[in-house]
Amino acid sequence: MSQQVIDLVPYTNTYHQLKAAVEGLSEEQLKFKPAPDKWSVTEVLSHLADHSIVFSFRIRKVIAETDVQLAAFQQDPWVAHSKANEGSAADILDVFGALLAYNSLLFKRLSAADWHKSGVNGKGETVTLEDSLLAFVRHVQTHLGQIERIKSALQ
Repeated sequence: MSQQVIDLVPYTNTYHQLKAAVEGLSEEQLKFKPAPDKWSVTEVLSHLADHSIVFSFRIRKVIAETDVQLAAFQQDPWVAHSKANEGSAADILDVFGALLAYNSLLFKRLSAADWHKSGVNGKGETVTLEDSLLAFVRHVQTHLGQIERIKSALQ
């Protein structure tokens, strides 16, 4: 029986929020970069899919291991070297949604004690799994704001 103690709706809603944010944008608009050193909407989505992959790894380390060091990654090189802007926003969103769905299935099986397990992030701070989930949601919200700024630059 599930012992879930965390509201997963804000987490699972991030997929729907991202889909709504890009709805109606053309391929050209999705790949538009407001400046050479700024990301396009497609690159933002790619970064969020990458972040979800890293988050998925972190979740499993925290619940299964002790003395956990949480993996960090260099977001700009990941986006640039994966040629993210050559990808399909729809495909990237599918991956993001699939990772959310898979992680949600795991989250529903966790006990209250699991949510209090922790690891040390790249800044040297100890963060619980619950903290990490909330930070993931905030991170997506930040990038939703970035998508809105890119869309405003289109006009």
